[in-house]
Amino acid sequence: MLVRGWDRGSEAEWRAFMAGRDFGTLAANGPDGPVLVPTHFLLDPDRGEVLLHLAAPNPLLAAVRADPRVTLAVTDDYAFIPGPWRGGVPTSHYASVQFSCTAEVVEDAAGKAEILNRQLAHFQPEHPEDRVEPGAEPYGPLLTGLRGLRLTVHRVRAKFKYDDKKTPEQQAAIAERLAERGQGLDAAVRAQVMRRNAARAAGCPID
Repeated sequence: MLVRGWDRGSEAEWRAFMAGRDFGTLAANGPDGPVLVPTHFLLDPDRGEVLLHLAAPNPLLAAVRADPRVTLAVTDDYAFIPGPWRGGVPTSHYASVQFSCTAEVVEDAAGKAEILNRQLAHFQPEHPEDRVEPGAEPYGPLLTGLRGLRLTVHRVRAKFKYDDKKTPEQQAAIAERLAERGQGLDAAVRAQVMRRNAARAAGCPID
């Protein structure tokens, strides 16, 4: 991912962006080429850790065993920006955070249960009675059919591509165009544009 100086995201930005997101694409280097898996995950940014699970036959697991280096990518708040809106060529606006990690396949039942229980607590906190215990119904017998993945994060790259290289006035004009169009994720994109614009106006330029 190419990250220009004007669209580089700070740690505070990517943490705020990721706070409400837990679905992305996990990529590994398979023997026959890249393996990509859309998946829910649980991110613990303070511990630099990502937890998830996959079905045992998933080809990404074989790729990880051969090469544990993986990348988790989360992209959202995107929209196409027509050329006339920005006085030039069209472009895409989006936010993307990519985590470069080392993956560990978790094979033992207790380890898999721990990962699943942490995911359950995150994704369905309204049902605390749902617990995974090895050997116990209803979930324990299903553990043989899946594998856990524990990712250790080594690097985070964040890109917030919202035309910060344009003048604040041009950027604000694009935001108004997004409000007028009001399609798809335009409202979310407009919020990002205005947030970045306000940061510049407050004397917090994007590096």
